[in-house]
Amino acid sequence: MHANAHEPRLLRWLDCVTERVGRAIAWLVVIMMLVQFAIVVMRYAFGMNSIVMEESVMYMHAAVFMLCAGWTLRHEGHVRVDIFYRRMSDRGRAWIDLLGTLFLLIPVMLFIAITSFHYVYSSWSIMERSANGGIPAVFLLKSMILAMVALMLLQAVAQLIRKILIIRGKLPAPISEHEEII
Repeated sequence: MHANAHEPRLLRWLDCVTERVGRAIAWLVVIMMLVQFAIVVMRYAFGMNSIVMEESVMYMHAAVFMLCAGWTLRHEGHVRVDIFYRRMSDRGRAWIDLLGTLFLLIPVMLFIAITSFHYVYSSWSIMERSANGGIPAVFLLKSMILAMVALMLLQAVAQLIRKILIIRGKLPAPISEHEEII
C-alpha cells in the first residue's frame, strides 16, 4: 500500500505517521533478539543474569506488539476470517471494513482508553518502578496501552477515509499483501 496521488492530504499524513512509527518500532525485534541472545549467553556461559536486560526484552516485546498494531492494520495484517470477505467485490470489502472500524475497532479502542486511563495515571502518579530492581519505568510500559489506542485511532480515521473513498469510487482498492489464493 503505497501513497496514491489521489489520496487526500489528511489520509497521506495519517498513513505516514503510522508507517514511520511502525517501521521505527519494528527494529526493536532485531534488538530484542540480540538482547535475548546475550541473556542466554550470560546465563549459560558465565552464570550471570541481569534483571534489567530481562525486563528490557519484555518492554521491547510490549512496544512491538502495541505500538505496531496500527501499522499492522494499515497493511491489513491482522487476523480476519475471510470465508465470505475474499469473495466480495472491492466495494463490498470496503463496506465491511468501514462498518468494522466504526462499530468494532473504534468502540473497543475507546473502551480500552477509558478503562486503562486510571491504571496508567496511577502508575505515573507514583512513578512506578520495577519491584525486582529492574527497569525503573513501569509507568512508561503501562503508558504504551494509551499510545496503542492513539495510534490505532489514528489509523482507524485513515481506514474510514480510505474506505469511504473506495465506496465512492474515488480511490482504487488496495491489493492485499496477505491474501491467500484458493
